[in-house]
Amino acid sequence: MQVLSTLGSTVRKDWRRILGFGLCFALIFQVVMMIALMVRFQAFPNYATFYDWIGNAAHIIRSTPSWSDVWPIIWEEWLIEIGFMNYDFGTGISEWSLNVVPSRLVVLAFLGALIALCLSLLRQNTCTTGTSSTLRATTGLGAMLVAMTAGTMSWVVCCATPSWVVGLAMLGLGVSTSLALETMGPLLQGTGFGVLFATIFFLAWRKTRVTEAYPKGALNNA
Repeated sequence: MQVLSTLGSTVRKDWRRILGFGLCFALIFQVVMMIALMVRFQAFPNYATFYDWIGNAAHIIRSTPSWSDVWPIIWEEWLIEIGFMNYDFGTGISEWSLNVVPSRLVVLAFLGALIALCLSLLRQNTCTTGTSSTLRATTGLGAMLVAMTAGTMSWVVCCATPSWVVGLAMLGLGVSTSLALETMGPLLQGTGFGVLFATIFFLAWRKTRVTEAYPKGALNNA
């Protein structure tokens, strides 16, 4: 219970910074993905499509018989598509694109908030340089696993399916191999969140131990 109390106190104290960091992280991640696409394909996007996400979600809810199917479908609904259209073939074909998906934005904002919480707890802990570096590296590992699987880029070579594995294919990994790894996305994302939560609880536990050992400002007077 003391650990939860420590976490609650940290969140109440830094909630504005944690929330702001989470929102900025989600936005910056989209910008970074777009820059990566432009650098990889040496071209600027030439089209942008905005979708009625709310209307589409309402239509899915009305027309889908099973509630167990509603949420997975809505989870994959797009909000914005920005990419490069090749008009050499009739009306054009999208060669590559960045797909902004609200569900992924929520995941990225939550990820950013967890990173900010980790950093807040790290500042409050009296760790040695080596321990602090290890904890920062652990936080980075968890964040990387989640962020890597939250990508929503599409490439015509990868069947134009927006997915995190498109980034792997763009880096040179075989397309077939990349697509085969797509099913590992939930496992990698779950592992990443698990690492972050474990780090957060460890830092909160460590702070609680220090507070109990040096109550009422004794640490500052030591």
